[in-house]
Amino acid sequence: MTAVETHITYSNSYTIHHEDTYMTQEEDWDRDLLLDPAWEKQQRKTFTAWCNSHLRKAGTQIENIEEDFRNGLKLMLLLEVISGERLPKPDKGKMRFHKIANVNKALDFICSKGVKLVSIGAEEIVDGNVKMTLGMIWTIILRFAIQDISVEETSAKEGLLLWCQRKTAPYRNVNVQNFHISWKDGLALCALIHRHRPDLIDYSKLRKDDPIGNLNTAFDVAEKYLDIPKMLDAEDIVNTPKPDEKAIMTYVSCFYHAFAGAEQAETAANRICKVLAVNQENEKLMEEYEKLASELLEWIRRTIPWLENRVAEKTMRAMQQKLEDFRDYRRVHKPPRVQEKCQLEINFNTLQTKLRLSNRPAFTSSHSEKLLFQDIANAWKGLEQVEKGYEEWLLTEIRRLERLDHLAEKFKQKCNMHESWTAGKEDLLSQKDYESASLMEIRALMRKHEAFESDLAAHQDRVEQIAAIAQELNELDYHDAASVNSRCQAICDQWDNLGTLTQKRRDALERVEKLWETIDQLYLEFAKRAAPFNNWMDGAMEDLQDMFIVHSIEEIQSLITAHDQFKATLPEADKERMATLGIHNEILKIAQTYGIKLSGINPYTNLTSQDITTKWDTVKHLVPLRDQMLQEEVARQQANERLRRQFAAQANIIGPWIQTKMEEISHVSVDIAGSLEDQMNSLKQYEQNIINYKSNIDKLEGDHQLSQESLIFDNKHTNYTMEHIRVGWEQLLTTIARTINEVENQILTRDAKGISQEQLNEFRASFNHFDRKRNGMMDPDDFRACLISMGYDLGEVEFARIMTLVDPNNTGVVTFQAFIDFMTRETAETDTAEQVMASFKILASDKNYITVEELRRELPPEQAEYCITRMTRYVGPDSPVDALDYISFSSALYGESDL
Repeated sequence: MTAVETHITYSNSYTIHHEDTYMTQEEDWDRDLLLDPAWEKQQRKTFTAWCNSHLRKAGTQIENIEEDFRNGLKLMLLLEVISGERLPKPDKGKMRFHKIANVNKALDFICSKGVKLVSIGAEEIVDGNVKMTLGMIWTIILRFAIQDISVEETSAKEGLLLWCQRKTAPYRNVNVQNFHISWKDGLALCALIHRHRPDLIDYSKLRKDDPIGNLNTAFDVAEKYLDIPKMLDAEDIVNTPKPDEKAIMTYVSCFYHAFAGAEQAETAANRICKVLAVNQENEKLMEEYEKLASELLEWIRRTIPWLENRVAEKTMRAMQQKLEDFRDYRRVHKPPRVQEKCQLEINFNTLQTKLRLSNRPAFTSSHSEKLLFQDIANAWKGLEQVEKGYEEWLLTEIRRLERLDHLAEKFKQKCNMHESWTAGKEDLLSQKDYESASLMEIRALMRKHEAFESDLAAHQDRVEQIAAIAQELNELDYHDAASVNSRCQAICDQWDNLGTLTQKRRDALERVEKLWETIDQLYLEFAKRAAPFNNWMDGAMEDLQDMFIVHSIEEIQSLITAHDQFKATLPEADKERMATLGIHNEILKIAQTYGIKLSGINPYTNLTSQDITTKWDTVKHLVPLRDQMLQEEVARQQANERLRRQFAAQANIIGPWIQTKMEEISHVSVDIAGSLEDQMNSLKQYEQNIINYKSNIDKLEGDHQLSQESLIFDNKHTNYTMEHIRVGWEQLLTTIARTINEVENQILTRDAKGISQEQLNEFRASFNHFDRKRNGMMDPDDFRACLISMGYDLGEVEFARIMTLVDPNNTGVVTFQAFIDFMTRETAETDTAEQVMASFKILASDKNYITVEELRRELPPEQAEYCITRMTRYVGPDSPVDALDYISFSSALYGESDL
């Protein structure tokens, strides 16, 4: 501390002039009473007691203030005790000049502390001049006990008086205006003691009309419990019209020094409690965030394996159940998680804002896994990618199973027809009937075999179709492929055997062909014409009963066209039928004409005219049934088309609506005028309007479900799929919630930083002016122009430093929140690690450690236990077992490893 020069003049009494004016006369009548012997008596007693309160630390004391300082030895000792410094070695002689030399050494030391002594010399002190001696002691008291007292930058005397006034203000019958009359009734002294140690005095029992009792109570309590010696007499103070101001100031200053440490400790404790309260609140927010983040991340991790399970079911019913389970997930299970993710982002932004405002390091998860919001967002993105792939896989599998069911049914139908045709053929070909047949019969058998070969060749196409269908079923991983392959293999093996048997029978018939007569040509002609016509009718019946699957009006129309073309061939087929039956009729006519007795069996074929007629009737019956089936499919496809148009009509409205709302939200916080609260109300109303629109999304979901249940997987009437709408809707909800959260954080910043609404409006106006794209962000060039317009003189280095503050992640843009943080950061009043450390040092009485007992004594229980459980043990020489390291703890509060 810089020494303050003091000028002191002594005559009959003494007056002190200080450039800080810490000792001035208040009223003119003070000078008239300077010679009052009562004052001298009070000063003698007070100054003597004050000196002894310090000399006893050196194991000595004085009895007579003007006598005991004459040799200068105790005077030098007093100065060493109160200053903590060493004075020059005193002279040991007892001669007068030795005493003068010692007193001069003391006076020189006083002058070295910035006090100028005028008209006073060592001779007066050595000669026992009581006035000069008292004046010298008063000078020492002023310099070493009172001068450093200052409250709110006032002088020492005014500071001490202001301190007394503040401490006694709440007490009845106490009105401290000076250092003389205001203390006569003793209540002010009792109030000072009670204010700091209410356990020592029961103030409610004191009476204003008992000044002697009040003063003695204060003197006794101060001496016994506060180590303040009794420097005054109650009777002298009460009986003196105006007690000595210097004596009162000296005595009261002892109370200031006794209680100043406690007040300092109280201030330090309050600061620490405030810091710890902020830290506890932040830790609670971190715990809540980590709990919510961990739960959401765990749900994502449980859900992804389910969505990644691409093991297809064997049946259409089972796959459709999987699709229904997926719809339940999208409608029921996922929406609450979307809200949780939105709330998590809000909590994360609020937490980071509070940490920034309280000068704490940014949040980094203490969990064993990463729980920052960006990590959650990445996990969510991964979930949605898997989710999209799962839905596409489901629909693909359903289409595959639909195709498989169709092919399997078609395979069974063709196999049934083929097996029906081949039944008994092997036995027939294995017969040795030609061995005992007549010539006519063997020739008939030869013709019959030729007809069979023709029929066999006609069935080759069906066998190839069966094999092709079986191969496709295998390629599409049909669940019952084993039975299909077994049946197909049996048919192929049988077909090969039929070919072998046919060739063997032909060879046998050819060997005896020369033994047979020509077979009746009419029978042969009938057989040759009946066989292909019969095969054509079999194919027609197969086509008319063929199952089909279509997904559009165009596809069913194509089938109708093909069916119409088939019907156009029926007249020509009928002519062939009549011609074939005409051959049979001709046989009957010849037999009747020539009296030939027919056996009724055509030797060349098993087909009869009745067979041709029956199958023709069946074909005619199947044609209108096919017409009806095609028309029903037309109706179904028309219904599907209506569903497509119904979905498209809504989607083409909802999709642009969501896009428009997204664009409006990006501008709403910039365009809305008025206070932040007005913006908040507008955004809340905006959010409610969006929530009210949810019914349209739900209706569209219903139409989408109807489309999927009808196996509609494409829609040419709109570019919007349900997935587009869902993603857009979730982004819209997240964006409005995030925008509201940004305004909330601006309110939080405004209140924490003490920004007025006018300042905030000015900041927003500047930001909006340079927000060229009107998207709530400035690029670096616009931000530089904005700062220059507000009076900043920016160099490249300084601007680069500012950009690291407003854009720490190097995104290339400056948001409004970052702009507000920067504009308020320089003037914000925030606590620091150094301040907290200094506060702990006060509570620890300047030690480098603090004990558990001291923490519990100085801090509220909750804050004390908070510190005890988090501080590490202090290891040092002579440190107690419960010593704690408050220095590293203070640094850790602010994320600093070393101060």
